[in-house]
Amino acid sequence: MHFNKVSRSVITALVRIVGNEHVHTNEEKLKHYGHDETEDLSFPPEAVVRPNTAEEVAEVLRICNEHHVPVTPIGGRTGLSGGALSVHGGVGLALDRMNRIVSIDERNLQVTVEPGLITQVLQESVAAKGLYYPPDPSSRGSCTIGGNLAENAGGPRAVKYGVTRDFVLNLQVAMADGQLIWTGANTLKNSTGYDLTRLVVGSEGTLGVITKAVLRLVPLPRETKLMLVPFAHARKACEAVSAVFRAGITPSALEFMERDAIDWTLEHVEGIPVKVAADVKAHLLIEVDGNHADAMMKDCEAIVQVMESHECGEILFAESPADKDALWKLRRSVAVAMKANSVYKEEDTVVPRYALPDLLDGVKKIGARYGFRSVCYGHAGDGNLHVNIIKGQLSDHAWEHELPKAIREIFQLTVSLGGTLSGEHGIGLVQRQYMDIAFDQNQLALMRGIKDLFDPHGILNPGKVLP
Repeated sequence: MHFNKVSRSVITALVRIVGNEHVHTNEEKLKHYGHDETEDLSFPPEAVVRPNTAEEVAEVLRICNEHHVPVTPIGGRTGLSGGALSVHGGVGLALDRMNRIVSIDERNLQVTVEPGLITQVLQESVAAKGLYYPPDPSSRGSCTIGGNLAENAGGPRAVKYGVTRDFVLNLQVAMADGQLIWTGANTLKNSTGYDLTRLVVGSEGTLGVITKAVLRLVPLPRETKLMLVPFAHARKACEAVSAVFRAGITPSALEFMERDAIDWTLEHVEGIPVKVAADVKAHLLIEVDGNHADAMMKDCEAIVQVMESHECGEILFAESPADKDALWKLRRSVAVAMKANSVYKEEDTVVPRYALPDLLDGVKKIGARYGFRSVCYGHAGDGNLHVNIIKGQLSDHAWEHELPKAIREIFQLTVSLGGTLSGEHGIGLVQRQYMDIAFDQNQLALMRGIKDLFDPHGILNPGKVLP
């Protein structure tokens, strides 16, 4: 696919659409919008455009489509797969000005939002009305709804409530040629034609640019109970996960953290009063939520029985809101601590939860063969294991040329266990070379056909998802 550079005439047209103060070509701004949280990668666009309305987004796309200029949608830049990187230059379409809550429909438990809205702002705004938006990425304080939609983000509460896709009723999307469409209807059921809404969610900006979203809400649970469960063996912790669900309990969160993940977090993040015994190799963080204290306590008692049958240590119950906040801070800060401690690559594997112990063991064996250390954590209740590969003493040559072979083996193992390449981070730039492990050529050709239909000139986030 051939793309053109951003010409002076294109800049003039973009200025006419959004105003001179919202088109940036200076090096500092381009560099700012040229990276996310994916390793140390940096791909600045040739120009950054910051529209304020859906109509402006559509007009920007129309101009770029006519001139064969690539467009990369940019949200909160918290992604871990390189999805927001302008790998072909072109226009970086920053959606941070489109950050409004359009309306909250308390009667129908719906909210309409723009893509630049910070996820935590949405959660707090609806919580003030006794409502709950459960998708809850660790970066919720800085990630945006548009990015969550593009990657089909999950987070700890997905185990009970579902991922972002499960809360989307309808989307307004700007197409590559400048059309604005709605993908569905603001109804809880919809069997009318192809499900364009679910197709666009998780498409990583390659099919269209989301300009509004109608999201489903639920009543806010009144209470939560939270426990931190230590294990002397990481495999035992993983085995306990599926046992909880087989016992008939669905916690609102069930997270796994290896010992290194906890130690590095306690070292790099202040204000977490947790002490870890010397023999502990892993923790499960388990939350139960609801409105009836007696029922929640019965669930907790049943969970404790399951944990004890899998040789856990002494369980810590968070009694106060401050204790709960501290434990969640521990879990949410793991990724930041990883980045502060070492050069690393993070893989977002996911398997059926019963296969989680075999995935963990397999990752460690692959690491031993290739000479790298891994630190694992993630949403165990979903079988979603984040594998952090630490560079450590590996040579630059091994890191660049041997490690991709090891990552391929990790993904082959994951697929052989019934899993797939990504649970919530998306494929983006860095995982697309492994898509042949999860899909055969017929499946990939079908995906390319969909891409060609939505985006004939290939301008929308090129270089992502498809190998």
